[in-house]
Amino acid sequence: MISLRYHALSLAAVFLALALGVVLGASGVSDRLLSAITTERDDLGGRVQQLTSERDGLAAAQRSSEEFAQRVGPNTVRGVLQGQNVVIVTSGADVGDRDAVAALLRQAGASVAGEVALTPAAVDPARADQFRELVARLLPPGAQLPAASDTGSLAGGLLAGVLLAPNATPDRAQAVFSGLAAAGFVRPGDVPARANLALVLTGGALTGVDAADGAAVLARMAAEIDRSSAGAVLAGRSGSADATGAVGVARADPTISSALSTVDDVHSRAGQISAVLALREQADGRAGRYGTDVTAADGSAPGV
Repeated sequence: MISLRYHALSLAAVFLALALGVVLGASGVSDRLLSAITTERDDLGGRVQQLTSERDGLAAAQRSSEEFAQRVGPNTVRGVLQGQNVVIVTSGADVGDRDAVAALLRQAGASVAGEVALTPAAVDPARADQFRELVARLLPPGAQLPAASDTGSLAGGLLAGVLLAPNATPDRAQAVFSGLAAAGFVRPGDVPARANLALVLTGGALTGVDAADGAAVLARMAAEIDRSSAGAVLAGRSGSADATGAVGVARADPTISSALSTVDDVHSRAGQISAVLALREQADGRAGRYGTDVTAADGSAPGV
């Protein structure tokens, strides 16, 4: 007869076998998981090294391109704007960009008539009504504003009328700029001389709730300056071709982009050269969209 003790030992042996099987099975699963994780880690490490190498390669190529553009820039633009007078209009532009392009303009044979430095208030939709009313008050006798009613077009028409029109005079320009400066729409400074071409320089994309509206003010201002002169170029830094960048707004409007030349990489030496060549293009009655953004439909630079 089988005793109770025998039953107890048998049950204990069964449970021990089961426990041992679980441990051994778990150990096998753990080894497989560890192996898979190790393999994935090694793969990720290799991918990181590959991406790092690609990044370093792209950075080196960019440095090489910038160095090349620095060397050939003066020769590329030499004489292309001989006898032209260019006024620079800035709105959120980088000082280094402005100085570099101004130097290239002089190397191209152009005279830099001066700078109109717009303040953030000039493209602030919250101050649009005030800006429009001031433009109407400052309009010189006999001068006309465009039929458009938006702030950018009206302001562009006023600036073009006192700086780029054939009948522009220093007295008219002084009165207008004194009024704009007193209201906080332009920074005080020397009044630019009369010009026939304009370069409108900006930064990247604007930010905030009204960013797109602010970018539209500058885009339409540049477009009106272009219509009222021998030509204009709107050039910005990386991000300027976005939906909240002035270049992006200009390119999205066929009526603007068909006449106004735009450059979206003026932070680079190549973009600065493109801005100067685009002014030559404008003087010849042509327009294009240049830079590195996907919206630069006419390539990296004008084929002047």
